[in-house]
Amino acid sequence: MSRTPKGDPVHGVMLLDKPEGMTSNAALQRVRRLLNARKAGHTGTLDPMATGLLPLCFGDATKFSADLLHADKGYVARVKLGATTSTGDAEGEVLETRTVEADAAAVAAAAQSFLGEIEQIPPMHSALKRGGRPLYELARRGEVVEREPRRVFVRSIFAADFDGESFTLACVVSKGTYIRVLAEDIGRALGCGAHLTALRRTRVGDLTLDKAVTIEALEALGTPEAVRAKLTPSDALLSTLARVDLTAPQAERFLLGQRLRLELPADPRVRVYDAAGALLGTASVSERGVLSPVRLIAH
Repeated sequence: MSRTPKGDPVHGVMLLDKPEGMTSNAALQRVRRLLNARKAGHTGTLDPMATGLLPLCFGDATKFSADLLHADKGYVARVKLGATTSTGDAEGEVLETRTVEADAAAVAAAAQSFLGEIEQIPPMHSALKRGGRPLYELARRGEVVEREPRRVFVRSIFAADFDGESFTLACVVSKGTYIRVLAEDIGRALGCGAHLTALRRTRVGDLTLDKAVTIEALEALGTPEAVRAKLTPSDALLSTLARVDLTAPQAERFLLGQRLRLELPADPRVRVYDAAGALLGTASVSERGVLSPVRLIAH
């Protein structure tokens, strides 16, 4: 006897302004209950101490959540100089303190020195896995394992509001970049050490924090229907891809998984719509202009 799935078939993206102190999964489950949604997932976690933009995917949108895992991210952080901690943020134990001798110009120059492609060693307090176990679990037991440096890209970076001890760091970075490590490296370059005291994500791909809503605001709406009105369409996750529109007969063949010779420019991934403007899924276009389905939405 098959089990009836819990929840309704809700589709779309909720741009959530995650509060401090909550895990990404806890935020996902709370919003899922408010929507009474059957299927849910997120597009990469935010640390519990971090706030800001957390895109949550429901229904068909979960098929495309990986696109945001690989997208650039924007952050604003507050960095305190003169002390290093065990976790790279204010939640860890202070390991060393030093006198801060830098001025605002030196802080700005140190931050700018990390613009472009850099190498980072992932922190022990991270969700990366070793032998199937997250590194943070090993770190809590006092274990330290060797981590391979990663190449990441800092698209933009600025330091401002230096008060002699702390400054605000604003940056846009490639996937896999740890802002805690970036702050520590800036502190190291200044010779005094540093750690994060606050972190807020402002952007994921083309999605921005100014469109986000808080859990409190969603709870105040009262009904799943009212909460669903706050969802963004699933194709918001695919906004960076070229768009292909099909006729009704073409759409029917496409949804059956058939290839279509349309003489389009070659492209590894495009988003595909039917004649009514409904998203059908993603596809690739070969050098010969043949459109091949990659990931389809059931209609």
